[in-house]
Amino acid sequence: MELNLVKNKKTVSICESQPLTVNGLQHLLESTDDLKFGSSHSSPAEWMLSSNAEHTHVLIIDKGLGAKTVLDALGQMPADHGTSRSTAPSVVVWGMSITEAEALRFLQTGAKGILRKSADGPTVLACLRAVAQGRSWMQDSVFREAITPDAQIRTDLTPREHQVMELVEQGFKNREIAQELGIRPGTVKIHLKHIFEKTGVHGRHGLALNGLRQKGVISLLAS
Repeated sequence: MELNLVKNKKTVSICESQPLTVNGLQHLLESTDDLKFGSSHSSPAEWMLSSNAEHTHVLIIDKGLGAKTVLDALGQMPADHGTSRSTAPSVVVWGMSITEAEALRFLQTGAKGILRKSADGPTVLACLRAVAQGRSWMQDSVFREAITPDAQIRTDLTPREHQVMELVEQGFKNREIAQELGIRPGTVKIHLKHIFEKTGVHGRHGLALNGLRQKGVISLLAS
């Protein structure tokens, strides 16, 4: 039983430039029965070229390496490692500071987890376990506005407001929403104003992230 448990551990690798941070993660994973430390690399490109890439279930990428580096890595994740696993590793992006706009862009590009480096051990493990199981997860403190995990999108939106909100969740800008729906950009702004008032969420990125959570696309953990 114990050997089977060890064999089934999910491997976590990391792209991080700070040795102390790497050591801290390694120490944290040593205390678990379901996760194990794989390898550390200075960049996603280095990880992709390593022999450990095909054995990685969860890959943590430091946002401090640059948002472009993170986005490029997400776009280049291999679809197949040539092993019995047919999917790329689940990517967790973490950093000292992550804005709503960055979080939304990372999720839309393929990231499964969004986490602050200031998170405590249980929060880090909750994130890693969720994405290792194929779920998306985000620390709720990424929201600039005060949005609680039990906040609900109100159901009194008009059909048009629902359409606008759906396109916001997909990353459409106001002009693109206007073109898609055949309305003026100024009308889009009016719809967004009404949506913000009805939902209690302020800011298009917060609206998109909260909408994804309401659909169960991402899970949030208070911190």
